[in-house]
Amino acid sequence: MTDAVFLGVDVGTGSARAGLFDAAGTMLASAKRDIRMWREPGDIVEQSSTDIWSAIVAATREAVDRAGIDPARVAGIGFDATCSLVVLGDGGAPLTVSPSGDPARNIIVWMDHRAIEHAERINATGHPVLRYVGGVISPEMETPKLLWLRENMPSTYDAAWQFMDLADFLSWRATGDLARSTCTVTCKWTYLAHEDRWDPDYFRTIGLGDLADGEFARIGQNVIAPGTPLGQGLSQQAAAELGLPVGIPVAAGLIDAHAGGIGTVGAEGVPQSNLAYVFGTSSCTMTSTSEPVFVPGVWGPYYQAMVPGLWLNEGGQSAAGAAIDQLLSFHPAASEAAAAAKAAGQPLPVWLAGRVSDASTAIDLARGLHVVPEFLGNRAPFADPHARAIIAGLGMSRDIDSLVALYVAGLCGIGYGLRQIIETQDQAGASVDRIVISGGAGQLPLVRQLLADAAGKPVVAVSVEEPVLLGSAIIGAVAGGAFPSVPEAMSAMTHKASVYHPDPQAAAIHRQRYDAFCTLQEAGRNLRG
Repeated sequence: MTDAVFLGVDVGTGSARAGLFDAAGTMLASAKRDIRMWREPGDIVEQSSTDIWSAIVAATREAVDRAGIDPARVAGIGFDATCSLVVLGDGGAPLTVSPSGDPARNIIVWMDHRAIEHAERINATGHPVLRYVGGVISPEMETPKLLWLRENMPSTYDAAWQFMDLADFLSWRATGDLARSTCTVTCKWTYLAHEDRWDPDYFRTIGLGDLADGEFARIGQNVIAPGTPLGQGLSQQAAAELGLPVGIPVAAGLIDAHAGGIGTVGAEGVPQSNLAYVFGTSSCTMTSTSEPVFVPGVWGPYYQAMVPGLWLNEGGQSAAGAAIDQLLSFHPAASEAAAAAKAAGQPLPVWLAGRVSDASTAIDLARGLHVVPEFLGNRAPFADPHARAIIAGLGMSRDIDSLVALYVAGLCGIGYGLRQIIETQDQAGASVDRIVISGGAGQLPLVRQLLADAAGKPVVAVSVEEPVLLGSAIIGAVAGGAFPSVPEAMSAMTHKASVYHPDPQAAAIHRQRYDAFCTLQEAGRNLRG
Protein backbone atom coordinates (compact mmCIF):
# COMPACT_ATOMS: atom_id res chain seq x y z
CA MET A 1 0.00 0.00 0.00
CA THR A 2 2.94 2.33 -0.56
CA ASP A 3 0.96 4.46 -3.00
CA ALA A 4 -2.32 4.25 -1.07
CA VAL A 5 -4.09 7.40 0.00
CA PHE A 6 -6.86 7.79 2.55
CA LEU A 7 -9.88 10.07 2.43
CA GLY A 8 -10.99 11.90 5.55
CA VAL A 9 -14.35 13.70 5.51
CA ASP A 10 -15.22 16.19 8.24
CA VAL A 11 -18.65 17.81 8.67
CA GLY A 12 -18.43 20.72 11.05
CA THR A 13 -21.12 23.17 12.06
CA GLY A 14 -20.76 25.35 8.98
CA SER A 15 -19.00 23.33 6.32
CA ALA A 16 -18.08 19.92 4.93
CA ARG A 17 -14.43 19.25 4.14
CA ALA A 18 -12.62 16.43 2.40
CA GLY A 19 -8.89 15.70 2.63
CA LEU A 20 -6.56 13.12 1.13
CA PHE A 21 -3.56 11.83 3.10
CA ASP A 22 -0.74 9.40 2.49
CA ALA A 23 0.34 6.73 4.97
CA ALA A 24 2.81 9.14 6.63
CA GLY A 25 -0.01 11.58 7.44
CA THR A 26 0.93 14.14 4.78
CA MET A 27 -2.09 15.95 3.36
CA LEU A 28 -2.10 15.87 -0.43
CA ALA A 29 -5.13 18.08 -1.00
CA SER A 30 -8.34 19.27 0.61
CA ALA A 31 -11.54 21.03 -0.39
CA LYS A 32 -14.45 22.62 1.46
CA ARG A 33 -18.11 23.40 0.87
CA ASP A 34 -20.38 25.46 3.09
CA ILE A 35 -23.51 23.81 4.43
CA ARG A 36 -26.84 25.43 5.11
CA MET A 37 -28.18 26.11 8.60
CA TRP A 38 -31.56 27.41 9.74
CA ARG A 39 -31.94 29.27 13.03
CA GLU A 40 -35.30 29.96 14.65
CA PRO A 41 -36.41 31.54 17.94
CA GLY A 42 -36.33 29.24 20.93
CA ASP A 43 -32.73 28.06 20.45
CA ILE A 44 -33.73 26.05 17.35
CA VAL A 45 -30.91 25.23 14.91
CA GLU A 46 -31.51 22.84 12.00
CA GLN A 47 -29.76 21.41 8.94
CA SER A 48 -30.45 19.10 6.01
CA SER A 49 -28.83 15.69 5.51
CA THR A 50 -29.41 16.00 1.75
CA ASP A 51 -27.60 19.33 1.66
CA ILE A 52 -24.71 17.94 3.73
CA TRP A 53 -24.24 14.88 1.51
CA SER A 54 -24.23 17.11 -1.58
CA ALA A 55 -21.53 19.25 0.01
CA ILE A 56 -19.46 16.13 0.79
CA VAL A 57 -19.76 14.95 -2.80
CA ALA A 58 -18.57 18.30 -4.18
CA ALA A 59 -15.71 18.61 -1.68
CA THR A 60 -14.53 15.04 -2.29
CA ARG A 61 -14.50 15.40 -6.06
CA GLU A 62 -12.59 18.68 -5.82
CA ALA A 63 -10.04 17.24 -3.35
CA VAL A 64 -9.34 14.29 -5.66
CA ASP A 65 -8.95 16.65 -8.61
CA ARG A 66 -6.61 18.92 -6.66
CA ALA A 67 -4.49 15.98 -5.55
CA GLY A 68 -4.17 14.88 -9.17
CA ILE A 69 -4.41 11.22 -8.23
CA ASP A 70 -6.07 8.20 -9.73
CA PRO A 71 -9.21 7.65 -7.60
CA ALA A 72 -8.29 3.95 -7.51
CA ARG A 73 -5.48 4.85 -5.08
CA VAL A 74 -8.03 5.71 -2.37
CA ALA A 75 -7.76 2.73 -0.04
CA GLY A 76 -9.91 3.77 2.92
CA ILE A 77 -12.49 6.38 3.93
CA GLY A 78 -13.34 7.81 7.33
CA PHE A 79 -16.14 10.21 8.27
CA ASP A 80 -16.52 12.52 11.24
CA ALA A 81 -19.29 14.99 12.00
CA THR A 82 -20.87 17.11 14.68
CA CYS A 83 -23.03 15.22 17.17
CA SER A 84 -26.27 16.29 15.49
CA LEU A 85 -29.46 14.21 15.33
CA VAL A 86 -30.57 12.99 11.87
CA VAL A 87 -34.13 11.71 11.42
CA LEU A 88 -34.98 9.43 8.49
CA GLY A 89 -38.28 7.97 7.35
CA ASP A 90 -39.01 4.93 5.19
CA GLY A 91 -36.25 4.22 2.69
CA GLY A 92 -34.01 6.82 4.28
CA ALA A 93 -36.11 9.80 3.20
CA PRO A 94 -35.64 12.95 5.33
CA LEU A 95 -38.31 13.57 7.96
CA THR A 96 -38.83 17.09 9.22
CA VAL A 97 -37.72 17.96 12.76
CA SER A 98 -38.74 21.57 12.24
CA PRO A 99 -41.74 23.52 13.49
CA SER A 100 -41.66 24.98 9.95
CA GLY A 101 -42.69 21.58 8.58
CA ASP A 102 -40.00 21.73 5.89
CA PRO A 103 -39.06 18.09 5.11
CA ALA A 104 -35.53 19.13 4.09
CA ARG A 105 -34.85 20.23 7.65
CA ASN A 106 -34.31 16.81 9.20
CA ILE A 107 -31.31 17.48 11.49
CA ILE A 108 -31.41 18.94 14.98
CA VAL A 109 -27.94 20.51 15.21
CA TRP A 110 -25.77 19.80 18.27
CA MET A 111 -26.00 23.42 19.45
CA ASP A 112 -29.83 23.42 19.32
CA HIS A 113 -31.05 23.86 22.90
CA ARG A 114 -34.79 23.30 22.38
CA ALA A 115 -34.65 20.34 24.78
CA ILE A 116 -33.32 22.08 27.91
CA GLU A 117 -36.51 21.31 29.85
CA HIS A 118 -36.36 17.65 28.76
CA ALA A 119 -32.73 17.38 29.80
CA GLU A 120 -33.66 18.75 33.22
CA ARG A 121 -36.47 16.21 33.57
CA ILE A 122 -34.08 13.40 32.65
CA ASN A 123 -31.53 14.65 35.17
CA ALA A 124 -34.20 14.79 37.87
CA THR A 125 -34.60 11.00 37.58
CA GLY A 126 -31.07 10.49 38.91
CA HIS A 127 -30.82 7.32 36.80
CA PRO A 128 -27.54 5.38 37.22
CA VAL A 129 -26.80 5.71 33.49
CA LEU A 130 -26.18 9.42 34.11
CA ARG A 131 -23.00 8.53 35.99
CA TYR A 132 -21.45 8.00 32.57
CA VAL A 133 -22.25 11.52 31.34
CA GLY A 134 -20.67 13.35 34.26
CA GLY A 135 -23.83 13.04 36.34
CA VAL A 136 -25.80 15.53 34.24
CA ILE A 137 -27.08 15.01 30.71
CA SER A 138 -26.84 17.95 28.30
CA PRO A 139 -29.52 19.28 25.93
CA GLU A 140 -26.80 18.90 23.28
CA MET A 141 -27.13 15.11 23.62
CA GLU A 142 -29.62 12.99 21.75
CA THR A 143 -32.04 11.47 24.27
CA PRO A 144 -33.38 14.89 25.40
CA LYS A 145 -33.85 15.79 21.74
CA LEU A 146 -35.64 12.51 21.06
CA LEU A 147 -37.94 13.18 24.01
CA TRP A 148 -38.66 16.67 22.64
CA LEU A 149 -39.56 15.15 19.26
CA ARG A 150 -41.85 12.55 20.79
CA GLU A 151 -43.75 15.18 22.77
CA ASN A 152 -43.74 18.06 20.30
CA MET A 153 -43.69 16.38 16.87
CA PRO A 154 -45.22 12.94 17.45
CA SER A 155 -46.00 12.40 13.75
CA THR A 156 -42.29 12.72 12.91
CA TYR A 157 -41.25 10.61 15.88
CA ASP A 158 -43.71 7.83 15.08
CA ALA A 159 -42.88 7.78 11.36
CA ALA A 160 -39.11 7.67 11.88
CA TRP A 161 -37.35 4.60 10.54
CA GLN A 162 -33.95 5.58 12.00
CA PHE A 163 -32.62 8.16 14.43
CA MET A 164 -28.89 8.58 13.75
CA ASP A 165 -25.95 10.63 14.86
CA LEU A 166 -24.69 12.57 11.86
CA ALA A 167 -21.40 10.61 11.57
CA ASP A 168 -23.37 7.33 11.54
CA PHE A 169 -25.72 8.74 8.91
CA LEU A 170 -22.74 9.51 6.68
CA SER A 171 -21.26 6.03 6.99
CA TRP A 172 -24.71 4.52 6.31
CA ARG A 173 -25.16 6.81 3.31
CA ALA A 174 -21.80 5.65 2.00
CA THR A 175 -22.26 1.91 2.58
CA GLY A 176 -25.87 1.06 3.46
CA ASP A 177 -24.64 -0.42 6.78
CA LEU A 178 -26.72 0.66 9.81
CA ALA A 179 -23.98 -0.12 12.35
CA ARG A 180 -23.31 2.66 14.86
CA SER A 181 -19.95 3.77 16.16
CA THR A 182 -19.13 3.36 19.85
CA CYS A 183 -17.91 6.96 19.66
CA THR A 184 -21.29 8.44 18.77
CA VAL A 185 -23.73 6.31 20.74
CA THR A 186 -21.58 6.09 23.87
CA CYS A 187 -20.86 9.82 24.04
CA LYS A 188 -24.25 11.19 23.02
CA TRP A 189 -26.89 8.45 23.34
CA THR A 190 -26.07 6.75 26.71
CA TYR A 191 -24.91 3.45 25.19
CA LEU A 192 -22.85 1.57 27.81
CA ALA A 193 -19.91 0.45 25.66
CA HIS A 194 -18.07 -1.13 28.60
CA GLU A 195 -21.04 -3.48 28.95
CA ASP A 196 -21.89 -3.71 25.23
CA ARG A 197 -25.51 -2.72 25.80
CA TRP A 198 -28.22 -0.12 25.99
CA ASP A 199 -29.99 0.19 29.34
CA PRO A 200 -33.72 -0.44 28.70
CA ASP A 201 -34.66 0.84 32.15
CA TYR A 202 -33.16 4.25 31.39
CA PHE A 203 -35.27 4.66 28.25
CA ARG A 204 -38.44 3.51 30.02
CA THR A 205 -37.74 5.82 32.95
CA ILE A 206 -37.33 8.95 30.84
CA GLY A 207 -40.33 8.34 28.56
CA LEU A 208 -38.73 6.66 25.56
CA GLY A 209 -39.69 3.11 26.42
CA ASP A 210 -40.87 2.42 22.88
CA LEU A 211 -37.22 2.40 21.77
CA ALA A 212 -36.43 -0.29 24.30
CA ASP A 213 -39.57 -2.23 23.37
CA GLY A 214 -38.41 -2.16 19.76
CA GLU A 215 -35.07 -3.65 20.81
CA PHE A 216 -33.35 -0.39 19.88
CA ALA A 217 -33.78 -1.07 16.15
CA ARG A 218 -34.31 2.65 15.49
CA ILE A 219 -31.16 3.83 17.30
CA GLY A 220 -28.70 1.00 16.66
CA GLN A 221 -28.49 -2.72 17.32
CA ASN A 222 -24.95 -3.26 15.99
CA VAL A 223 -22.40 -1.02 17.71
CA ILE A 224 -18.74 -1.23 16.64
CA ALA A 225 -15.47 0.57 17.36
CA PRO A 226 -14.29 3.50 15.22
CA GLY A 227 -12.12 2.28 12.36
CA THR A 228 -14.04 -1.00 11.94
CA PRO A 229 -14.86 -1.55 8.24
CA LEU A 230 -18.55 -1.31 7.38
CA GLY A 231 -20.57 -3.62 5.15
CA GLN A 232 -19.10 -4.24 1.72
CA GLY A 233 -17.42 -0.86 1.58
CA LEU A 234 -18.45 2.05 -0.61
CA SER A 235 -21.78 1.29 -2.27
CA GLN A 236 -22.40 1.57 -5.99
CA GLN A 237 -24.60 4.63 -5.55
CA ALA A 238 -22.21 6.46 -3.23
CA ALA A 239 -19.22 5.57 -5.39
CA ALA A 240 -20.89 7.03 -8.47
CA GLU A 241 -21.73 10.21 -6.58
CA LEU A 242 -18.26 10.64 -5.08
CA GLY A 243 -16.38 9.66 -8.22
CA LEU A 244 -14.59 6.80 -6.45
CA PRO A 245 -14.38 3.03 -7.03
CA VAL A 246 -17.01 0.73 -5.55
CA GLY A 247 -16.01 -1.24 -2.49
CA ILE A 248 -13.42 1.08 -0.90
CA PRO A 249 -13.36 0.21 2.85
CA VAL A 250 -15.32 2.72 4.93
CA ALA A 251 -14.71 3.02 8.67
CA ALA A 252 -17.21 3.35 11.50
CA GLY A 253 -16.92 7.06 12.17
CA LEU A 254 -16.22 9.64 14.84
CA ILE A 255 -17.68 12.78 16.31
CA ASP A 256 -15.69 15.69 14.84
CA ALA A 257 -13.97 16.63 18.09
CA HIS A 258 -12.91 13.03 18.62
CA ALA A 259 -11.44 12.94 15.13
CA GLY A 260 -9.37 15.93 16.21
CA GLY A 261 -8.26 13.88 19.21
CA ILE A 262 -7.26 10.93 17.04
CA GLY A 263 -5.37 13.32 14.75
CA THR A 264 -3.36 14.89 17.57
CA VAL A 265 -2.86 12.90 20.79
CA GLY A 266 -0.40 10.47 19.20
CA ALA A 267 2.03 13.31 18.43
CA GLU A 268 3.99 13.16 21.71
CA GLY A 269 4.11 10.78 24.64
CA VAL A 270 1.26 8.36 25.26
CA PRO A 271 -2.38 9.35 24.64
CA GLN A 272 -3.06 9.32 28.41
CA SER A 273 -0.61 12.19 28.96
CA ASN A 274 -2.24 14.49 26.40
CA LEU A 275 -5.44 16.50 26.55
CA ALA A 276 -6.85 16.89 23.05
CA TYR A 277 -8.28 20.39 22.70
CA VAL A 278 -10.39 20.99 19.61
CA PHE A 279 -10.95 24.72 19.33
CA GLY A 280 -13.59 25.49 16.73
CA THR A 281 -17.10 26.97 16.85
CA SER A 282 -17.34 25.23 20.20
CA SER A 283 -14.45 23.57 21.98
CA CYS A 284 -14.01 20.01 23.19
CA THR A 285 -11.49 18.53 25.59
CA MET A 286 -10.72 14.83 25.41
CA THR A 287 -8.73 13.08 28.12
CA SER A 288 -7.83 9.39 27.79
CA THR A 289 -7.33 7.20 30.85
CA SER A 290 -6.48 3.53 31.36
CA GLU A 291 -9.19 3.14 34.01
CA PRO A 292 -12.55 4.92 34.33
CA VAL A 293 -12.42 8.30 36.11
CA PHE A 294 -15.68 9.91 37.19
CA VAL A 295 -15.54 13.71 37.03
CA PRO A 296 -18.69 15.61 38.03
CA GLY A 297 -19.77 17.93 35.22
CA VAL A 298 -17.45 16.31 32.66
CA TRP A 299 -18.98 13.84 30.21
CA GLY A 300 -17.93 10.22 30.58
CA PRO A 301 -16.13 8.11 31.43
CA TYR A 302 -16.81 6.57 28.03
CA TYR A 303 -15.17 3.27 27.12
CA GLN A 304 -13.51 3.06 23.71
CA ALA A 305 -15.15 6.24 22.48
CA MET A 306 -11.96 7.59 20.95
CA VAL A 307 -8.82 5.45 21.40
CA PRO A 308 -9.60 1.71 21.46
CA GLY A 309 -9.00 0.14 24.86
CA LEU A 310 -8.98 3.45 26.73
CA TRP A 311 -11.61 5.41 28.62
CA LEU A 312 -12.47 8.97 27.68
CA ASN A 313 -13.55 12.04 29.63
CA GLU A 314 -14.99 14.79 27.47
CA GLY A 315 -15.45 18.40 28.47
CA GLY A 316 -15.35 21.65 26.58
CA GLN A 317 -17.09 24.95 26.02
CA SER A 318 -20.44 25.22 24.24
CA ALA A 319 -19.26 28.38 22.50
CA ALA A 320 -15.58 29.05 21.85
CA GLY A 321 -14.78 30.40 18.38
CA ALA A 322 -18.45 31.39 18.19
CA ALA A 323 -18.10 33.15 21.55
CA ILE A 324 -15.22 35.25 20.21
CA ASP A 325 -17.27 36.18 17.15
CA GLN A 326 -20.22 37.14 19.35
CA LEU A 327 -18.02 39.16 21.69
CA LEU A 328 -16.39 41.15 18.90
CA SER A 329 -19.73 41.92 17.27
CA PHE A 330 -20.79 44.03 20.29
CA HIS A 331 -17.93 46.52 19.98
CA PRO A 332 -18.50 49.92 18.31
CA ALA A 333 -15.35 49.45 16.17
CA ALA A 334 -16.39 46.01 14.91
CA SER A 335 -17.64 47.22 11.51
CA GLU A 336 -14.56 49.36 10.89
CA ALA A 337 -12.25 46.49 11.84
CA ALA A 338 -14.20 43.97 9.75
CA ALA A 339 -13.88 46.22 6.70
CA ALA A 340 -10.13 46.61 7.25
CA ALA A 341 -9.75 42.85 7.69
CA LYS A 342 -11.70 42.19 4.50
CA ALA A 343 -9.52 44.66 2.60
CA ALA A 344 -6.46 42.80 3.90
CA GLY A 345 -7.96 39.47 2.84
CA GLN A 346 -7.99 38.17 6.41
CA PRO A 347 -10.63 36.91 8.86
CA LEU A 348 -11.25 39.47 11.61
CA PRO A 349 -9.53 37.46 14.42
CA VAL A 350 -6.40 37.03 12.26
CA TRP A 351 -6.32 40.75 11.51
CA LEU A 352 -6.76 41.64 15.19
CA ALA A 353 -4.03 39.20 16.24
CA GLY A 354 -1.70 40.87 13.74
CA ARG A 355 -1.99 44.10 15.72
CA VAL A 356 -0.42 42.47 18.78
CA SER A 357 3.34 41.84 18.86
CA ASP A 358 3.29 38.97 21.40
CA ALA A 359 1.31 37.41 24.25
CA SER A 360 2.92 39.52 26.98
CA THR A 361 1.96 42.70 25.15
CA ALA A 362 -1.53 41.28 24.63
CA ILE A 363 -2.15 40.64 28.31
CA ASP A 364 -1.07 44.21 29.12
CA LEU A 365 -3.67 45.48 26.64
CA ALA A 366 -6.41 43.54 28.44
CA ARG A 367 -5.50 44.74 31.94
CA GLY A 368 -8.66 45.25 34.00
CA LEU A 369 -10.89 43.73 31.32
CA HIS A 370 -12.40 40.31 32.05
CA VAL A 371 -14.64 38.04 29.98
CA VAL A 372 -16.52 34.88 30.96
CA PRO A 373 -17.50 33.82 27.41
CA GLU A 374 -20.36 31.47 28.29
CA PHE A 375 -22.86 32.82 25.78
CA LEU A 376 -24.33 29.35 25.27
CA GLY A 377 -23.95 27.99 28.79
CA ASN A 378 -21.21 26.07 30.55
CA ARG A 379 -20.62 22.59 29.13
CA ALA A 380 -17.95 21.68 31.70
CA PRO A 381 -17.23 21.46 34.53
CA PHE A 382 -20.62 22.79 35.72
CA ALA A 383 -22.88 21.27 33.06
CA ASP A 384 -24.98 24.43 33.27
CA PRO A 385 -26.84 25.30 30.04
CA HIS A 386 -28.33 28.37 31.75
CA ALA A 387 -24.97 30.07 32.34
CA ARG A 388 -24.44 33.23 30.34
CA ALA A 389 -21.53 35.46 29.40
CA ILE A 390 -20.19 38.20 31.65
CA ILE A 391 -18.00 41.12 30.59
CA ALA A 392 -16.44 43.26 33.33
CA GLY A 393 -14.22 46.32 33.07
CA LEU A 394 -15.57 48.01 29.93
CA GLY A 395 -14.86 51.73 29.55
CA MET A 396 -15.90 54.37 27.02
CA SER A 397 -13.22 53.58 24.43
CA ARG A 398 -14.57 52.95 20.96
CA ASP A 399 -11.37 52.58 18.94
CA ILE A 400 -9.64 49.59 17.32
CA ASP A 401 -7.17 49.24 20.18
CA SER A 402 -10.00 48.67 22.65
CA LEU A 403 -11.47 46.07 20.27
CA VAL A 404 -8.10 44.29 20.26
CA ALA A 405 -8.11 44.39 24.08
CA LEU A 406 -11.60 42.85 24.15
CA TYR A 407 -10.45 40.13 21.74
CA VAL A 408 -7.49 39.28 23.97
CA ALA A 409 -9.68 39.25 27.10
CA GLY A 410 -12.07 36.89 25.34
CA LEU A 411 -9.25 34.53 24.38
CA CYS A 412 -8.03 34.58 27.98
CA GLY A 413 -11.55 33.71 29.11
CA ILE A 414 -11.50 30.68 26.81
CA GLY A 415 -8.13 29.73 28.32
CA TYR A 416 -9.38 30.08 31.89
CA GLY A 417 -12.37 27.86 31.09
CA LEU A 418 -9.90 25.30 29.76
CA ARG A 419 -7.80 25.63 32.92
CA GLN A 420 -10.90 25.06 35.05
CA ILE A 421 -11.66 21.80 33.24
CA ILE A 422 -8.04 20.62 33.58
CA GLU A 423 -7.94 21.40 37.32
CA THR A 424 -11.31 19.72 37.93
CA GLN A 425 -10.19 16.57 36.12
CA ASP A 426 -6.85 16.58 37.93
CA GLN A 427 -8.61 16.64 41.30
CA ALA A 428 -10.63 13.58 40.24
CA GLY A 429 -7.54 11.66 39.12
CA ALA A 430 -7.35 12.38 35.39
CA SER A 431 -4.25 14.54 35.03
CA VAL A 432 -2.46 15.55 31.85
CA ASP A 433 0.98 16.89 30.98
CA ARG A 434 0.14 18.94 27.92
CA ILE A 435 -2.60 20.26 25.63
CA VAL A 436 -2.55 19.14 21.99
CA ILE A 437 -4.52 21.61 19.90
CA SER A 438 -6.55 21.37 16.72
CA GLY A 439 -9.45 23.25 15.18
CA GLY A 440 -9.75 26.34 13.01
CA ALA A 441 -9.94 28.84 15.89
CA GLY A 442 -6.69 27.60 17.42
CA GLN A 443 -4.30 28.02 14.49
CA LEU A 444 -2.75 31.40 15.33
CA PRO A 445 0.52 31.45 17.34
CA LEU A 446 -0.89 34.25 19.55
CA VAL A 447 -3.94 32.14 20.40
CA ARG A 448 -1.80 29.11 21.24
CA GLN A 449 0.55 31.11 23.47
CA LEU A 450 -2.31 32.82 25.30
CA LEU A 451 -3.97 29.45 25.89
CA ALA A 452 -0.70 28.01 27.24
CA ASP A 453 -0.28 30.99 29.58
CA ALA A 454 -3.92 31.05 30.68
CA ALA A 455 -4.22 27.28 31.21
CA GLY A 456 -0.74 26.83 32.65
CA LYS A 457 0.13 23.87 30.41
CA PRO A 458 2.30 23.51 27.29
CA VAL A 459 0.29 23.66 24.06
CA VAL A 460 1.51 21.31 21.33
CA ALA A 461 0.67 21.94 17.68
CA VAL A 462 0.87 19.13 15.16
CA SER A 463 2.48 19.37 11.75
CA VAL A 464 -0.59 18.59 9.69
CA GLU A 465 -2.71 21.53 8.63
CA GLU A 466 -6.02 19.74 9.20
CA PRO A 467 -5.78 17.39 12.20
CA VAL A 468 -9.54 16.73 12.31
CA LEU A 469 -9.48 15.57 8.71
CA LEU A 470 -6.37 13.54 9.52
CA GLY A 471 -8.24 11.81 12.37
CA SER A 472 -10.88 10.64 9.93
CA ALA A 473 -8.24 9.58 7.41
CA ILE A 474 -6.53 7.57 10.18
CA ILE A 475 -9.64 5.49 10.86
CA GLY A 476 -10.05 5.10 7.09
CA ALA A 477 -6.49 3.77 6.92
CA VAL A 478 -7.25 1.25 9.67
CA ALA A 479 -10.47 0.15 7.93
CA GLY A 480 -8.46 -0.26 4.73
CA GLY A 481 -5.92 -2.51 6.44
CA ALA A 482 -2.93 -0.16 6.15
CA PHE A 483 -2.42 -0.39 9.92
CA PRO A 484 -3.51 -3.12 12.34
CA SER A 485 -4.90 -0.70 14.94
CA VAL A 486 -5.84 2.92 15.55
CA PRO A 487 -2.94 3.56 18.00
CA GLU A 488 -0.42 2.26 15.45
CA ALA A 489 -1.92 4.44 12.74
CA MET A 490 -1.85 7.45 15.08
CA SER A 491 1.82 6.84 15.83
CA ALA A 492 2.70 6.67 12.13
CA MET A 493 0.52 9.52 10.86
CA THR A 494 0.65 12.24 13.57
CA HIS A 495 3.72 14.41 14.15
CA LYS A 496 4.59 17.26 16.52
CA ALA A 497 5.38 20.63 14.92
CA SER A 498 5.85 23.14 17.73
CA VAL A 499 5.35 23.62 21.47
CA TYR A 500 4.15 26.78 23.21
CA HIS A 501 5.34 26.75 26.83
CA PRO A 502 3.61 28.85 29.53
CA ASP A 503 5.54 32.07 30.13
CA PRO A 504 6.71 31.96 33.79
CA GLN A 505 6.80 35.77 33.81
CA ALA A 506 3.06 35.82 33.07
CA ALA A 507 2.03 33.16 35.60
CA ALA A 508 1.11 35.56 38.42
CA ILE A 509 -1.08 37.83 36.30
CA HIS A 510 -2.90 34.87 34.79
CA ARG A 511 -3.47 33.37 38.25
CA GLN A 512 -5.05 36.66 39.35
CA ARG A 513 -7.16 36.86 36.23
CA TYR A 514 -8.22 33.21 36.59
CA ASP A 515 -9.37 33.93 40.15
CA ALA A 516 -11.37 36.89 38.81
CA PHE A 517 -12.87 34.61 36.13
CA CYS A 518 -14.07 32.15 38.79
CA THR A 519 -15.44 34.98 40.94
CA LEU A 520 -17.44 36.38 38.02
CA GLN A 521 -18.78 32.90 37.20
CA GLU A 522 -20.02 32.51 40.76
CA ALA A 523 -21.55 35.99 40.72
CA GLY A 524 -23.41 35.08 37.54
CA ARG A 525 -24.86 31.97 39.17
CA ASN A 526 -25.89 33.96 42.25
CA LEU A 527 -27.55 36.66 40.16
CA ARG A 528 -29.74 34.03 38.53
CA GLY A 529 -30.95 33.06 41.98
